[in-house]
Amino acid sequence: MSVTSAATLRQLLEAIDGTASSIRITGSISCPHDLLLPPGAEIVGEGPEAGIYFTEGGGIGLTKDNSVRTLRLVTAPHSRSIFLRASTPDFGTMTFEDLTVVGQIGLVARVGTEKGRVEARNIHVGFADARRFLEQPQKYGVNVLQGAFTLFNQNGSTSSKLTATLENISAGSASTPVMGSGIFVGGFGDTGGTLDIDQLTTGEVHSTGMLPFGVADYITGGVFVLFGCTVDQLINERPVRTYGVNDMVLDNWGHVRNWVAKDVIESFGPSGIGFVNFGTVDEFRAEAPIITRGLGARGFNQYDGTVENLQLRSIETFGDGSIGAQISKPVGTIRVDEYIRTHGGWGPSLIKGVITELAAEAFSVKPAGHIRNLIVGGDISTDGENVDAFSVDGGSIDEMSVAGRITANGKGSQTTRIENGGRAPIEARQSLPA
Repeated sequence: MSVTSAATLRQLLEAIDGTASSIRITGSISCPHDLLLPPGAEIVGEGPEAGIYFTEGGGIGLTKDNSVRTLRLVTAPHSRSIFLRASTPDFGTMTFEDLTVVGQIGLVARVGTEKGRVEARNIHVGFADARRFLEQPQKYGVNVLQGAFTLFNQNGSTSSKLTATLENISAGSASTPVMGSGIFVGGFGDTGGTLDIDQLTTGEVHSTGMLPFGVADYITGGVFVLFGCTVDQLINERPVRTYGVNDMVLDNWGHVRNWVAKDVIESFGPSGIGFVNFGTVDEFRAEAPIITRGLGARGFNQYDGTVENLQLRSIETFGDGSIGAQISKPVGTIRVDEYIRTHGGWGPSLIKGVITELAAEAFSVKPAGHIRNLIVGGDISTDGENVDAFSVDGGSIDEMSVAGRITANGKGSQTTRIENGGRAPIEARQSLPA
């Protein structure tokens, strides 16, 4: 391996244009344009001052089998600090380690890219604004904004397949959330190019889409798994929080085999759902509370697809129209170890791209919803007026156990409402307090 050190822009450009396969950044370098790494080249920071600052919004472009490690990269927040060169048939293995960046890491494979692998470890996007990138998935009446960290297969060919291992990826902070989504991974669609991830682990994620109130056809996610994407293991090691309108915290349109949230899942904006599933999740476990604090911001929603086993610690919502949990499709077992509580009345909430008036019910099963087994270790309760605590509207529950009380504290509210042919175990209904 030919190694060249660079402490100035001239040395860096000469190294890229020369024969060096390993470029060591030993200083703080300002660059007015993109840098395109040749195939097989790596760029590595050495020392505490190692960094590249793109003064005109450039970034590092990758070609094939490149590595970027131990480096600080700063570009304009709305630009890409790292990107893939378009239409590379096989980009080999791209490796990223120990990076702190400003600007999107935007790894978008386009038409002509048939395969490639991404390995990323210990990556922090301090700030980025991903709202302007127009390659946005569309389904369920909405567009999804890209993320501060984006890995996206946009080649529609069924022969196109990317693979990845992504460990300890974080974005934003409580004082400076990234704009757009936080971590965004996906394939071309329900058919076409795919993305297979064996492991995705996240650190802290803080994001906001900065969407105006009332916009119904755009959404974001703190961690968003899109269609065309399969994740074997997804672990949220630290809190995931969103702050704006239609900012989902965890959202799945793909297939996640095992998903564990070890820390709090929390939203602060209108229609910011804690965990929403349109795809398939085999196992999901939230070891810390799901909390939402906005108008129409629900705790958990099963819209489409299914969850085989869902285990939550607790759900609590604060806001009109903020349902605790709503089930609209068949699922397996739902276990809530502690409680489900809501503290709002009726209010507007986003439903598949349409603003709809909802009551902040604690637990709701809709006509196409079916639960094999529901287990709640504590109370189910609501506080709002004309807000029922537990409703089965045309859906069904095979088995049900609630260890605590089901209470509806607001005027004109019922503890339970089962109608339109809905079914729930009669013994469970009889044990509920009047």
